[in-house]
Amino acid sequence: MKKLFCILALAIGFQAHAMDVAQVAVAVNSSPAMQVARLLALDWKVGDQASYSLKMSMVNGTMLMNVREITAEGIWLDQDVDLGPFGKQESDLLVDQETGEVKKILVNGQEQQIPENNSEIVEAKDDRITVPAGTFDCIYAKIKDTKTQEITEAWINPELIPVSGMLKTIQPSQMGNVTLELTSFVKN
Repeated sequence: MKKLFCILALAIGFQAHAMDVAQVAVAVNSSPAMQVARLLALDWKVGDQASYSLKMSMVNGTMLMNVREITAEGIWLDQDVDLGPFGKQESDLLVDQETGEVKKILVNGQEQQIPENNSEIVEAKDDRITVPAGTFDCIYAKIKDTKTQEITEAWINPELIPVSGMLKTIQPSQMGNVTLELTSFVKN
């Protein structure tokens, strides 16, 4: 169950509680459970990537997650978010290959603090979902933020989908729900 929680936390890591692109990018990458999930979310290889459509209120954007390199320090993950008129954001994450801990988050070259995780799984079950990238068997989960009591829905398949295993998430924000859907992926 702990492994499932970590993988789900990675898949729902996107927390857009503000329209500031820097805050969005840091939140996408940062929960402590995501740190472990990155290690547990299977065999990462350089070049693995997942592309997403991002919808938030009247804003349509994209997100690309890519394993850039694996070094003695750990795994470098790049994430590019494009929120159209609200700007673009480049993030780099250094993940410890042994523990899954996020060691560093850089947003547009500036180091960011890793926010604390306040997530709790309230439901998890087998499911099947269709997203722009296709139809997939998956795990469906409802995750509650223990501070705000908000519920996020996540559909994941960490065995097939690289980096986070994320197929789709729906998460509340100040501007309405934020929805991410997988549009394509490359698994090396």
